[in-house]
Amino acid sequence: MVLDNLEDLNIDKDFLKKSKKFKEILQHWGRVHNLSAELEDIKIDNNIYDSIYVLKFIKNYASIADIGTGAGYPGLILAMARPNIKFYLIEPRAKRVAFLNFVKNSLKLENVEILCNRVEYVKDIKVELITSRAVTNTALLLNLTKDISDENTSYLFYKGSMLESELEEAKIYNYKIIKKDEKRNYLYINKGVK
Repeated sequence: MVLDNLEDLNIDKDFLKKSKKFKEILQHWGRVHNLSAELEDIKIDNNIYDSIYVLKFIKNYASIADIGTGAGYPGLILAMARPNIKFYLIEPRAKRVAFLNFVKNSLKLENVEILCNRVEYVKDIKVELITSRAVTNTALLLNLTKDISDENTSYLFYKGSMLESELEEAKIYNYKIIKKDEKRNYLYINKGVK
């Protein structure tokens, strides 16, 4: 099973139990509300692992905003793994926000705040790390998140095959690319952009 070997990720002791409950909720809600096309056990496990894989290489942050959390990837999963970090899950679609709130309450995730809004309209928070998976291209995402970031904010974007052309367009520095497999790259921009 994908989630059997997690010792090197330094995750919360209740993570697997919470992941199991998350999977049950997602499978139930997903069928009713069309939250995700991937509702089979192995696909959910792969998405969970993809979400937390980054804990191998990112530093610790006090606050994280996840843009377009959708069905919970990666922000909700990271919040389950690291209950000592404040997470803001920013999702504009009410149906998905209802799901995220239900999971938050079911799992008693006190470190999570869910904002039903588009990120460009969020003005009253500043975070140390901004994450996003499959929302938009890198340059646009950096621009959309300018009001919740500062000169010390880092970024972690879950990317696929278009990453190289996005980097050229975004004109960013201080980044590294971590390649998990042929389908997944992680773009980690440390301490802001120039």
